[in-house]
Amino acid sequence: MASTSASRAGGVAGRIRHAAATLQDDNQALVAEILKAFRMLKEIAVALEKDNETQKVKELENAAVELLQTYEDCTHLSTAIKSVGDTYEPGAELTDFGKLFDNEIAKQNSNSSTDPQNHPLIRQFREAVWNVHHRGQPMPGEEQDDVVMTSTQGNLLNVTCPLSGKPVTKLLAPVRSVECKHIYEKEVILHHIRSKGGNSKCPIGGCPKVLSADKVSCDPVLLYEIEEMRKRNAGTEVVEDFTALGEEGDDSDCC
Repeated sequence: MASTSASRAGGVAGRIRHAAATLQDDNQALVAEILKAFRMLKEIAVALEKDNETQKVKELENAAVELLQTYEDCTHLSTAIKSVGDTYEPGAELTDFGKLFDNEIAKQNSNSSTDPQNHPLIRQFREAVWNVHHRGQPMPGEEQDDVVMTSTQGNLLNVTCPLSGKPVTKLLAPVRSVECKHIYEKEVILHHIRSKGGNSKCPIGGCPKVLSADKVSCDPVLLYEIEEMRKRNAGTEVVEDFTALGEEGDDSDCC
């Protein structure tokens, strides 16, 4: 009887984890659509800035801040779904899943102290608009080093895979650790984890988190952030190319 009850409980927990994974995938798809909308707002704002439509750009920025709140709500919900699915254990009494989700979401909200005005996505929005007329110059209140750091990395914790050495923008199948948020090439990190017996310390120097195959994954947010980095890097390369051309031109004039 005890073994039968344990088996039944394990089956229930497995079904809950599967349902949670499905819900999380659906929610992540919604997060991806929100990010697409955010990118569209940013691109429209850049076009308006080129036409010096300052007031319309400001209105779009306000809309972006509101959209950001929806994005944050969805990411908190996604994290809550995963947490409930990972930790659920059947008990003698019926489980109040609504309460479980509410508690997890409240925990996520309490850990999220970022002012929307200072959020990295809003920072990217303003940077894109600023660069229309002031590319290469620090935005008001910022130092040049801040501009270089933001333009180079954005929201990503590491810009190269610690095992393959490839830039994250060149990874064929990027994945991110659920635990520490570091990014790797999928096949390389999975091979690394298997070689360590199924559990391995993150290969990023100084990171104490332990990795397992089920804790590294690709998500719509990661793909969005990598695409944003590609665009920023492409913009930087254009500036550098023009600078190089200018220097060559000066040399020819001197000769």
